[in-house]
Amino acid sequence: MALALAGGLAYPRLKHRVSRFMQRQRAEGTVIVLAGKLRPGDLIFHTSQSAQSRAIQLATHSPYSHCGLLFRQGGEWQVLEAVQPVGITPLEKWIVRGQGGHFVVKRLRDAEQVLTPPTLRRLLRAGHRYRGRPYDLYFGWSDERIYCSELLWKVYQEATGRQIGRLQQLREFDLTHPAVQQKMRERYGRKLPLDEPVISPARMFSSPELVTVVQK
Repeated sequence: MALALAGGLAYPRLKHRVSRFMQRQRAEGTVIVLAGKLRPGDLIFHTSQSAQSRAIQLATHSPYSHCGLLFRQGGEWQVLEAVQPVGITPLEKWIVRGQGGHFVVKRLRDAEQVLTPPTLRRLLRAGHRYRGRPYDLYFGWSDERIYCSELLWKVYQEATGRQIGRLQQLREFDLTHPAVQQKMRERYGRKLPLDEPVISPARMFSSPELVTVVQK
């Protein structure tokens, strides 16, 4: 009986490990197939599986709740992203973290003219300066803490002078859904920073500054 119980408890964990291994294998294959279509400086978007993802989707009316900046390091594709803390994630691992392994890669519409080697170096230097900074659960606009789309918006603005997506105030989002209201209460209590500047993954995703190069 004890052995049977132990086996029953171990099986879901083993099944989860096998599933994660298969997802990683598929993601690695995807990266190999798509590598020739990617360029340093591309922006990648997916539907995060984090606890706050659903609230972000509801508030922005978009499935895209997380984003990162693509670059090559040691011959491998990596993603600079604001998680906890801001850091670098191998692309295949980043893909696995997204819902269903789906993602979209976007590129500056005139990247060939704008993203010259010196500009790309400025872009990456700007991004790397944020490494190690804590993730901003409160979506403030200071540089002390930073969230995913804020990171991308700021490094692009600094390196190229371009603003990818219009800044909004928190009050412009759809805050009516109970799931959004609950998350807001958890973060802010009764005092909502409705005038705080915010840039969402959705607003960057729909920016006319960008064109879609990969949709998987």
